[in-house]
Amino acid sequence: MLILSIESSCDETAVALVRDGRQVLCDCIASQVALHRIYGGVVPEIASRKHIEAIYGLADQALEKAGVSRRDIDAIAVTYAPGLIGALLVGVNFAKAAALALDKPLIPVHHIRGHIAANYIAYPDLKPPFLCLVVSGGHTMLVDVRDYTDMQVLGSTRDDAAGECFDKVGRMLNMPYPGGAALDKAAQGGDPSVYPLPHTKLSGNPLDMSFSGLKTAAVNLIHNKQQKGEEIQVPDLCASFCTAVTEMLIPRTMMALDQTGYKTLAVAGGVAANSHIRAALTEQCEKRGVRLCMPPLSLCGDNAAMIGAQGYYEYLAGNLADQTLNAYATKTFEGEAL
Repeated sequence: MLILSIESSCDETAVALVRDGRQVLCDCIASQVALHRIYGGVVPEIASRKHIEAIYGLADQALEKAGVSRRDIDAIAVTYAPGLIGALLVGVNFAKAAALALDKPLIPVHHIRGHIAANYIAYPDLKPPFLCLVVSGGHTMLVDVRDYTDMQVLGSTRDDAAGECFDKVGRMLNMPYPGGAALDKAAQGGDPSVYPLPHTKLSGNPLDMSFSGLKTAAVNLIHNKQQKGEEIQVPDLCASFCTAVTEMLIPRTMMALDQTGYKTLAVAGGVAANSHIRAALTEQCEKRGVRLCMPPLSLCGDNAAMIGAQGYYEYLAGNLADQTLNAYATKTFEGEAL
């Protein structure tokens, strides 16, 4: 089954062609990073306009690169939630028009389910059940992937996502957008003991997380140093921040593995590219004899291939949409897709 898939939830316009949920024929991405870097972050209205400018030509480019025609497409998959509402609407409306014009099924895909499905591309033999740690710019959660479309959130952040905190602290240090990637690079060789940062403890669900206190502590530290005219040891601060985030994520992930009894851990989302997190997960999984699935960096960020991968399994489960499909800025992904 050949699926034309579309992703436009934030600042990447992406169109891919994916066969049977595992084989990527092509994945074309038009990045807006350079444009939004001027403003230090994503400007939603500009992102939406750029999606409109790019999406049609990108679809034609994907067909040409894959060496297929419109007649070869069996279904259209699209990210419908969550994300920037204006950006999502561009992709959803394009997908609806394509499905109508080609008389093909329309498959709605939740963005987080798509990130999880990136592992099916990187690891063709991977099958549920398994545990997945999702760490992206807008989400941080531990997901019990019981089946391809049956998932349960075991724990999540109660406030800010880890990725949002990385970007905010990076911006405070005058690093280029996206701040998380620049911060991770700056942390190489830094001493994490120079700037001790807090680790939030929560009551209730032991798998839940909180990053707002850590972000505030780092921002206050930077402000205080700047106001006093004191020099900030940037590599040390970045290393301290990366270590603090890692030390909140890893123990909870290991606890979730113990709770589920799974011997496979998958990682998903843009923050999964962070070298500190990847190294810590590798070490802990090796100690426990757990298989660790970490997609290559190209599949960690937003892309359409992951949407096509998950779209295949949504199709098999009968999770289809009609021309009334809408976009949603926020929406759960547990249970049914819609």
